[in-house]
Amino acid sequence: MKDLSQVITAYMSKTVGIKEHCDRCLRTGRWDGSVVLMIVDAAFTSIGLNYFTAVVPKVIKFKEEFVDRGKVKSLESLSHLPGEAKNIWRNKRSWQAAKSVASHLYELRERSNLDDRRAFRLWAANSCLEDWRQDPIGKIKGVGITTFQYLRMMGGIDTAMPDKIVRRVVKQMLDEAESDMPTEEDMDLVKTIERMSELSGYRPIEICWMTWLIQPEGHTMRMEKYRNLLSKI
Repeated sequence: MKDLSQVITAYMSKTVGIKEHCDRCLRTGRWDGSVVLMIVDAAFTSIGLNYFTAVVPKVIKFKEEFVDRGKVKSLESLSHLPGEAKNIWRNKRSWQAAKSVASHLYELRERSNLDDRRAFRLWAANSCLEDWRQDPIGKIKGVGITTFQYLRMMGGIDTAMPDKIVRRVVKQMLDEAESDMPTEEDMDLVKTIERMSELSGYRPIEICWMTWLIQPEGHTMRMEKYRNLLSKI
């Protein structure tokens, strides 16, 4: 039987540079620190399309057409998103989720006299996985537990998303170590990743991102294929 911490280390060794990306995520520094783009990213990701080939190009297009041109640069303007943005991404649920998240964070910003980034981080700091369904953002249509966790991660919380790829890779690692830690329920999966973090010394967010970045696309692992792109998003 393999030691679980050794199995985790072997997997993590395939993703050199992941720490820097996760550090930036926890600083709320992804997408050049644009909270607008982080929310749009999470809203697009929520419907389950390929992140690098479907989501990222559309977020970049939104950035070029709306953020860079000054049409949408703040939580307030995102909450009143112009209708023409639908030409970039046609899923209505994604846009409604993005607008509703932005609206709640803007209200928090105004109550607390903060800027967008600090309001986002304040929400994340006061959020709780166990009570996610009672959270104002957790109640938003289109925000499931995976999107909730993704937003918390970008808001500075060291945690993990219980999506299908994360579950599959974590289960694979546990099987290699003949471990019976639970992964079936979303809450159990996140708790198991936290336990794996304690055993290995890698943060939950790093284990989570690793599971996505070791996936192959064609003949190349995502970590290698998108290494340069990661530093920009």
